[in-house]
Parts: sequence; C-alpha cells; structure tokens
Amino acid sequence: MDRYSQILQELIKNTGLEGASLVSADGLPISSVLKPGMEEDRIAAMSAAILSLGERVAEELAKGALEQITIKGRDGYVILTGVGSDAVMVVLADNNAKLGLLLMEIRKAQEKLRQLF
Repeated sequence: MDRYSQILQELIKNTGLEGASLVSADGLPISSVLKPGMEEDRIAAMSAAILSLGERVAEELAKGALEQITIKGRDGYVILTGVGSDAVMVVLADNNAKLGLLLMEIRKAQEKLRQLF
C-alpha cells in the first residue's frame, strides 16, 4: 500500500467517512479508498472540474485562494480540498458526519499529503 492510501485510510478510520480519493489537478486518479461500485475515474474527472470552477469563482469574486468546496446532498456530503497546486482530495461523508471534526481531520490529512508532493 502506498503512502497516499495510508493517509486516506487513516482519515476514513478517524472520521467514519464513506470514502476518500486523491486526484491530480487534471482529473486523473492518484489513490483512492472507495466502496465497491464507486468509479474512481469518474470521481477524479468530476472533482478536478468542480475544483477548477470553484477556483475561478473565488478569484472572480475576490474571495482569495480557494480552500474547500462542500457539496451537500440529501444523502450526505462531498468535500473537495486542494493539496498544493497538483492534486485534489475528495471525501464522501454521510448525513451523520460531524462537520467540525471532519474538517479538522481533513486539514491534518491535507498537510500530510502536501508533504509528499
């Protein structure tokens, strides 16, 4: 198991996430810990596109550098955070997620991943 997967698995263990993925800025999967049936390539492509759009919106509206994007659906959350300029971390959480704790753990994982790039 590579170091990226170890960090993602640790994040899932500490938070009870449904899954996590590390994606290149151009939409290619780097490492994922996902439930069976979740398509790594599809998640990677969508995540890179969403992050790119979010960065443009934050810049155009003078909100500074994008830190995260949180998508809330009826059945849970998708949270995207940049890992340097080269990658995006995507986490999938259900409705029972404690967002404060989750965001703190995401930041910890984000720092560990940044050190690998």
